[in-house]
Amino acid sequence: MTDTPPLAHGADSDYGLLTDVLLCEPGNFKWFPANSVAEETLRRGTSFDLQLAQRQHREMVQALESAGVTCHFAAPDPNLPYQVYTRDPDVMTPWGVLVTQMFRPQRVGEVAPIVRFYQGHGIPVWNWATAGSIEGGDIHLVRPGTLLIGYSGDRTKEASARQVAGWFEGQGWQVRCQPFAQHFLHMDLLFAMAAEKVALACLEVLPDDFAAWLRGLGIELVPVSYKEAMELNGNVLALGGGKVLSAAGSTGVNAKLRALGLDVLDPDLTMFTMGGGGPRCMTMPIRRA
Repeated sequence: MTDTPPLAHGADSDYGLLTDVLLCEPGNFKWFPANSVAEETLRRGTSFDLQLAQRQHREMVQALESAGVTCHFAAPDPNLPYQVYTRDPDVMTPWGVLVTQMFRPQRVGEVAPIVRFYQGHGIPVWNWATAGSIEGGDIHLVRPGTLLIGYSGDRTKEASARQVAGWFEGQGWQVRCQPFAQHFLHMDLLFAMAAEKVALACLEVLPDDFAAWLRGLGIELVPVSYKEAMELNGNVLALGGGKVLSAAGSTGVNAKLRALGLDVLDPDLTMFTMGGGGPRCMTMPIRRA
């Protein structure tokens, strides 16, 4: 533990003003067949460029800092090639950190440096998933008091989703557990909050009753095509204050968000999107005001 004052933390939505975020530098990053997107990238014979990945990550950090976000970094581990996707091993809640359980054997160890970071900054672990695999890309704080958990039966099991749902319900939250097909990796390929009442959604894939539920919450759904979803175009991070972090390659989605009056920050992140993760996957909110 630490003798220094705890780092301010806590989030009750996916769109509140982001003040602090946890990242991991990509010095050990490399592609491996961890998901359907990475498998397709490798099948095409695309060349991985670590120096380009490092430049792109720095560009993302600069974009976050330009929006007033303080960037913190988990300690890199050479045994963890996908550690750069800090979203998956943890979720910040109003009560502390929810530590998840990773599905892929190559990623199970990502929990260790994440927990060490929180211990070193005086941030409590609120709960620790034990019912099976569940990953942060499937967990969405849609608004204060409303949680969405996607489950594919693979990276997030239904039993794990129900376990986490029960903890939030015990705090008075409404929770929807939504199944989806495994090859979409995580729910945040199909759905992501971009602002308080704006979300990106792959309406070609998501069930009509799910879209109706979101609209019933007063959320405007910006459509993302199947192709865009599989290229991680719908995977964005709401920064609050009318700003959103996207990627340069998401040109169609970015134009739609700008048409709604949002300020879109769009660093080039191709080395990461081709590995199966976008801006939301690469960022773990520590505090939203």
